[in-house]
Amino acid sequence: MKIVLIGATGFVGSALLKEALHRGYAVTAIVRHPEKMTVENPQLTVVKGDVLNEAEVAGLVAGHDAVVSAYNAGWQNPNLYNEYLAGSLAIQNGTKKAGVKRLLVVGGAGSLEIAPGVQLIDTPQFPAEWKPGALAARDYLNTLKKEEDLDWTFISPAILLEPGERTGQFRRGTNQPVFDENGVSKISVGDLAVAMLDELDEPAHIRQRFTVGY
Repeated sequence: MKIVLIGATGFVGSALLKEALHRGYAVTAIVRHPEKMTVENPQLTVVKGDVLNEAEVAGLVAGHDAVVSAYNAGWQNPNLYNEYLAGSLAIQNGTKKAGVKRLLVVGGAGSLEIAPGVQLIDTPQFPAEWKPGALAARDYLNTLKKEEDLDWTFISPAILLEPGERTGQFRRGTNQPVFDENGVSKISVGDLAVAMLDELDEPAHIRQRFTVGY
């Protein structure tokens, strides 16, 4: 399996990179700052790229089996909302132009329904500082749902995404959060990576969103 991983030095992206290399994938990591990459592996190729540039994305992803995007415009970015949407669309369109059919996207939990017709992001308890990123991920999911050429999958983590290693023991859902026996919706970043790459190995949510939790 030859994959492109976007955002490989980030919180989620670094867990995805670790899991992909563990599985023996050949990984091309597209990063803004190659000097931040601390992983060395014969299966890993690190390239500098601008994911806001659709043509550049197309050139870098051509010839791969899939594109896995953990793109994040930066939580402290004052233009987070617009840049996330622009980058996500450039990745989507660049993937399509390159002739790569499979696109997996890490989104947020904000668009999960916690009651019929009520998304988490629209509740009073949702933290204001997370809203720009969560709104961007929700709006991008709505755009992605109209994509008919790519075999895309969008994964929403549990409400609490925490540091932690893979256990391989979790449950999947679709549009509602997965809660444990204590009523908590959480997942480790290691297990989020397992769930995402399981979906790549054995597709079960083509042109769908799914979520995971314990």
